[in-house]
Amino acid sequence: MKQVLYIEMDNCIGCRSCLAACTQCGGHEQRNRNYVLDVNPLVNRQTIPLMCFHCVNPACARSCPAQAIQIHESGAVLSALVEKCIGCQNCTIACPYGIPKFDEEQNLMYKCDLCIDRTKDGIPPMCASVCPTNTLQWITEEELSRKKEQHQLDNGKWMASMPFMEGETNVKMNLPGILQGKVKLF
Repeated sequence: MKQVLYIEMDNCIGCRSCLAACTQCGGHEQRNRNYVLDVNPLVNRQTIPLMCFHCVNPACARSCPAQAIQIHESGAVLSALVEKCIGCQNCTIACPYGIPKFDEEQNLMYKCDLCIDRTKDGIPPMCASVCPTNTLQWITEEELSRKKEQHQLDNGKWMASMPFMEGETNVKMNLPGILQGKVKLF
């Protein structure tokens, strides 16, 4: 049964538990691979988690001349392979979301790999396993379909991926409260 990372953007309270958990994932060398952004810090406290969306046809992998960025059979786009990465940084420039980061000391790109050591076995990624507000959820595609039905909006818009920039993504999200103009209750 295929599972996906699902993000309810308007649930985020900015606690940054996902960031702390990310550094603890196996193979991350204590490096944070996710971000929490303040949407408009001068106006309110709205925050959103930002991580690799694991594009179906990722620009980072397409732009890599050394083919150092591999795509796992699950759809997870992995960090650059140490033995192949030539440090050109094409991937960091190509990503429309600004996700891959470059470590100058190691001459290597790194990014969220969807905790592939966990998710390949059906275990939620670290970020989703600790999120106290269910902003980040590891759900089945059946559960995703139910959520789409639950969030029927007047204008029919429900963000299931980020098609306006890179095309289909393996990480799904929605913005129902933001799209409907609802105010957060916390």
